[in-house]
Amino acid sequence: MFLINGLEQDTLPASDRATQFGDGCFTTARIHQGEVCFLAEHIRRLQGACEKLLIPFTAWDTLASEMVQLAVGHASGVLKVVISRGSGGRGYSGASCQHPTRILSVSAYPAHYARWRQDGITLQLSPVRLGRNPALAGIKHLNRLEQVLIRAHLEQSDADEALVLDSEGFITECCAANLFWRRGSDVFTPKLDQAGVNGIMRQFCMQQLAHSGFRVVEVNATEDALLAADEVVVCNALMPVVPVRACGQQSWASRELYHYLAPLCEQTRTS
Repeated sequence: MFLINGLEQDTLPASDRATQFGDGCFTTARIHQGEVCFLAEHIRRLQGACEKLLIPFTAWDTLASEMVQLAVGHASGVLKVVISRGSGGRGYSGASCQHPTRILSVSAYPAHYARWRQDGITLQLSPVRLGRNPALAGIKHLNRLEQVLIRAHLEQSDADEALVLDSEGFITECCAANLFWRRGSDVFTPKLDQAGVNGIMRQFCMQQLAHSGFRVVEVNATEDALLAADEVVVCNALMPVVPVRACGQQSWASRELYHYLAPLCEQTRTS
């Protein structure tokens, strides 16, 4: 179902800037036992994105209430929230947009995540690279054509997820997940100051690792660094953490990092 500006409907004005320019942001939350996991973090993510995109959205209490209400009655599911600048004018200027649009929807929880957590996944290097833009790096804006192309190429392979580099050849993320790799007690994750999405589960994992026996480091690294790792895991707010068993000809059997993170991410369902 869709809830647009508080009303049950599934149509949006063609003039809305989400459709005209991808002018907005979104977040995707896990529903578990009728609750939105990491609700406060998802609200903060949207607030940060709106601030960076200069979208004057203010109805945060209403949005949070709608998110909570939509989750009730669902044992599991996916809650997606989109905020666009709204409608106004033909050109790029958003000066006449006074009423941002909020769009909420609920869909089924991906059944394959349980198998992924059990068996691990395979990665394949994507031929599509992410453009570097520090003004947009980190946020989950609505311009997702890069991910659409990454996914289209991924679907032509046998791999489960894509290993995505930026235009300079640095590891950035997967198609729909962040990643970590471990070498000994050192855990590495890509810097996201030039490209990529700083996911909620990535942030949570880094917080947990900061208080562990592991040392977490954000790096600019090439594919070779990943292939030399002892272990690789990927994460997002839905999975929430999944081990990687292979990337190309390189395979991994260790799950030391995964076994540390997985129970923490599952137990902390809401903040």
